[in-house]
Amino acid sequence: MVASGPIVNQVTAQAFCIPTDAPEADGTISWDSTTVVVVTASAAGQSGLGYTYSAASVPAIVIDVLAPLVVGKDAFSIPKHWAEMVRAVRNIGWRGLCATAISAVDTALWDLKARILDLPLASLFGCERLEVPIYGSGGFTSYSDERVRDQLAAWVEQDGCRFVKMKIGTHPADDLSRIRVARQAIGDAELFVDANGAFSRKQALWFAERFPTFGISWFEEPVSSDDLEGLRLLRDRAPPGIDIAAGEYGHEPFYFRRMIEAGAVDVLQADVTRCCGFTGFIRAAALCDAYALPLSCHCAPALHLHAACAIPRLRHLEWFHDHVRIEHMLFDGAPVPSGGVIRPDLTRPGHGLVFKSADAERFLLRPAGESP
Repeated sequence: MVASGPIVNQVTAQAFCIPTDAPEADGTISWDSTTVVVVTASAAGQSGLGYTYSAASVPAIVIDVLAPLVVGKDAFSIPKHWAEMVRAVRNIGWRGLCATAISAVDTALWDLKARILDLPLASLFGCERLEVPIYGSGGFTSYSDERVRDQLAAWVEQDGCRFVKMKIGTHPADDLSRIRVARQAIGDAELFVDANGAFSRKQALWFAERFPTFGISWFEEPVSSDDLEGLRLLRDRAPPGIDIAAGEYGHEPFYFRRMIEAGAVDVLQADVTRCCGFTGFIRAAALCDAYALPLSCHCAPALHLHAACAIPRLRHLEWFHDHVRIEHMLFDGAPVPSGGVIRPDLTRPGHGLVFKSADAERFLLRPAGESP
């Protein structure tokens, strides 16, 4: 069979560990750094850029398992490469680390194709919109009340966000007080809360019944996202006006289908850096369209932007503090919000991001035995 596009001649992968600007925690874990894995795919004198937020072990999966499936092949046959990558990780596990590795390669290939064709990704996918609403996301449980107040207020006052989200669940006895602080800081903006699965079903119901007092309109992962019956219970019994959301840990289309068919959520979340890239994300969006369910993009706003312009039932995109900070540190062309939305730069091919390798060098995680 004759290839219809240029041939991929190289795939590279590196991991970088970025310290947080302050300790961060949600209802179930805490962290002080984030690892981003950057992948490039080259063909026809162009280089495509992809990345994922994952672990230091992911570059080895990319180089040893996935790259041989792509190098020497047609750069434009991305769905074919996606299917082959999924098959190749069957015995080591599609979900988790392998899914994030596939995500980084897939997004690099789509960016490469768009750059070769000299098109912005939004145009290659097909635009439904040219601006994407964002919600400010942070308010970590490790933050003081003052930091929560300042962070959430800035998203509303400086960036024009109509929605902001905070974490709850580490110390449930303190959460209503913290929520009160947030409400006072953001005025009439919509307030979202995210428990990251920290609560039991009855705990989550107790909180949901009190949320209308604070004008909360979004309850994310009130219970574990693996507890589909529990999510359905919350969706059925939460007061009107509160959307139940989950899906950020979905790695493959079957996960999203099960969640939707269980009636577990009012809004599905999907993450390009976890759900096997743009290819997997577009499939999740197709499921949402088939079931008339809105889709919200989870984190990695710079990477999601062009795909978010193309999907039919977009609700909004998460402007996550940690990832926004990293994307502006490491990538030229990262979007800047205005009036509560971000817009793709259609004058730049691909997703428009350029990796700032010199700035990233100090964060590079080198393989064992490799000298600086």
